[in-house]
Parts: sequence; C-alpha cells; structure tokens
Amino acid sequence: MPSPSFSLNLLEIDHSRTLSGSPKWVLVTGGEVLCPEGGSPLLSALPTGIGPAGAIPLGTLNGNTISALSTQMTPDGLSPVSLRDLYFRVDEETLAIGGRAVQLVHFDETSRFCGACGEPAYWKEDELAKVCPRCGGIVYPRLSPAVIVLVRQGREILFVRPPRSPPGRYSLIAGFVEPGETLEHAVMREVAEEAGVSVRNLRYIGSQPWPFPHSLMIGFFAEYAGGGIRPDGVETVDVRWFSPENLPYLPGRMSITDILVEQHLRDDGSAEYAAEPGADEKNSGATLPI
Repeated sequence: MPSPSFSLNLLEIDHSRTLSGSPKWVLVTGGEVLCPEGGSPLLSALPTGIGPAGAIPLGTLNGNTISALSTQMTPDGLSPVSLRDLYFRVDEETLAIGGRAVQLVHFDETSRFCGACGEPAYWKEDELAKVCPRCGGIVYPRLSPAVIVLVRQGREILFVRPPRSPPGRYSLIAGFVEPGETLEHAVMREVAEEAGVSVRNLRYIGSQPWPFPHSLMIGFFAEYAGGGIRPDGVETVDVRWFSPENLPYLPGRMSITDILVEQHLRDDGSAEYAAEPGADEKNSGATLPI
C-alpha cells in the first residue's frame, strides 16, 4: 500500500514525523460518506464490525493520520451523505478530505484488474497507483480537468443557465478539457459554444478539486472580445449579462464560482457580494457548476 501523497492547506505529508494523535477514518459507501447526524465524516474510531483492512491512507491532519475505508454496511448512528450535501455543512478542509476519500475508494474499486491483461492489480509501493504483477502496467487515479471562466464586459459578468437548472438559477461557463487542447483553448471553445461570443486576455485565478467523481476545476477571467450572446439550446437555454448590483444566486462560499465573482467585485471596486440569508441552504438542491 503506498504512502499518502497529497497536500491540502492543512493535510500534511511528513514521513519523518512521529504522530502523537489518534487516527481518523472516513467511511465511504456507494460514493457517499458516512456521517453522524449533522456531523463530520472524520470519525475518531471505527464502528463495531468494521476493521482497518484495506484502508487507503489520505494524509495527516494536526498530527492525526486519516484513512479511507470502503464499506457495504451502515453502522448505527451513521448515515450516508452525498458530497453535494456535505458541501453545505462542513468546512473547506473537511470537504476536500471527504472528496479525496470518495475519489480514491472509487479508483480502488474500479481498478482491481489490469486493463491490458486482466490480472489482479495491486497498490504500488512508492506512489499512488495500481500496478499489474504480470505485465507491469501502471494506472493512476483518473483526474478530468475542467475550466470555469468569468467573462466580463466592463462591470458586467456573463452567466448562463443550463437546461438542468431551474428558472432564475445561473452559473458561469464551464466545461471539460478535450484531448489535444490547452486550458486556454478549452476556455475559448466553451465560451463560443455555450454563449456564442469570443474572449481575450485570459487570466488564471485558481483551482478547486471537484470530486464528482474525479474533476479538477480550473478558474479563469476573460474579457469579452465580440459577438452577440446566444444560448446553444443544448448546454445553455439562456445567456445574460449581470451587473454587480443584480447578481444571480451563487453556489456557496466554498465554490470557485464565488471566488471568481468576489475577485471581480474587488477589481471593480464594488461592495462584496452578500448572499441572501440562508442562500447556501436554498442552493443545496441546486446543480453546482459543471
């Protein structure tokens, strides 16, 4: 089993350090994490009937090791919580750890056999990967990059409404990077496809893990360069410019959409976007960007 190889702001990888804390566990079942009522997926002890065999190391947090375990049972006092629901009830660090647990359990369960020769695959000792003992084939956890872009024209921001979103619910333009594309090409293509306009002056802002089930959201600013806005009728059914004084609902304070919008408002000198009280809860049933 490989050593953990991931780092969040607080999730640490330090093999020389002597850990003094207690291990933490994240139980995953059917792509969801098990949590106590209203609580965190980080459990201080394994429930009765669940052993540590097959644990996947995630890293350490505040001196405590954190590991993920797949289980088919739901112990008393715990219930499955989807990552989308977890998004609105825990802090960013816990959300990222829960997402990492779900992604690595998914990888473990979908890479049990070598895709080339069918031999059972095993965890590689020196990195986060599976290796085939017969042909030596190595497979790594899948990661699908996706771009999300805030297109602006002066003070206004371009938002789109996908068909799956209810009336009044808009999002920034987003989409997966296709083979052979750069991130910049993907931004320009997605904007042209979904909104019918061209952009220029792309600027990278930041990124966010997006484990639904294995994406990475990469955020950009872009300036409107020309063309008349129009929905494509497939990925978008409405395209609109919104001023800082009349923004649509945003997904929530931990979303990269909110980070992009707030950065634009700071650049514009506008007041910080203030979500309507309870907006996160209202949005909890919404489809988040991408």
